[in-house]
Amino acid sequence: MSDAKTFFLDEEEIPFEEGQTIIQAALSAGKYIPHLCYHPEFKPHGSCKLCTVRIDSRTVTTEDGQSVKIPGRAAASCTTPAQAGQHVESEVPEIQDLRRTLIQMLLVEGNHYCPSCEKSGKCLLQGLAYDLGVMDPHFPQYFSKREVDASHPDVLLDFNRCILCELCVRASAEVDKKNVFAISGRGHTKHLICNSESGELGDTNLAATDKAANVCPVGVILHKRHGFEVPYGQRRFDKAPISDNPAQYAPVKEQV
Repeated sequence: MSDAKTFFLDEEEIPFEEGQTIIQAALSAGKYIPHLCYHPEFKPHGSCKLCTVRIDSRTVTTEDGQSVKIPGRAAASCTTPAQAGQHVESEVPEIQDLRRTLIQMLLVEGNHYCPSCEKSGKCLLQGLAYDLGVMDPHFPQYFSKREVDASHPDVLLDFNRCILCELCVRASAEVDKKNVFAISGRGHTKHLICNSESGELGDTNLAATDKAANVCPVGVILHKRHGFEVPYGQRRFDKAPISDNPAQYAPVKEQV
């Protein structure tokens, strides 16, 4: 490892390749950093902030001999390039508390009633909540009122659960080359839309096999006639915590 470029993640030496971000290098090395909007096949987005880390914190000694830790700068690990010798903190209490708060805000902002959602057990938001020990929503429920779009013959959109990660937007643009989805509005009016004259999914050229139709981390984009097919106890995160297999989120290497 002496000739490879490395940085330190929670004091563990992590090798990286030129051009990799912190999260890409960490996941490639088998170290999980929580995230929602990062996807190994798409350009980093940096919107969910779940992958926030602290970089190059330092400890100084005061005049009275006390050791004081000066927090490093906070940064999204999905958009921050890995640099040789940098010290990155991820699994420290203040960062984990921030992540729990972000999860709680997402849970109350949308209608995330897990028992009634067919994505339950394989939902990344739910999986992260379990993994980070989120025991309650903490904040008042927002009770958002959003439409359900059932106009497509094979795919249903339940906008009530959208977390604005834009994975479907990027998948449709970068992989499917269709631009079926987009984001409209700002602030609390920001929401997912379909690019058709009617605004309905049924009037787009989305196919059930498209990447965009299969990348939603929560229960917004659902396939009709396929509800609750996997029994409790056998679902994806029933078997192992979301953090248990970092390699599945590692960057995809281009085929030569």
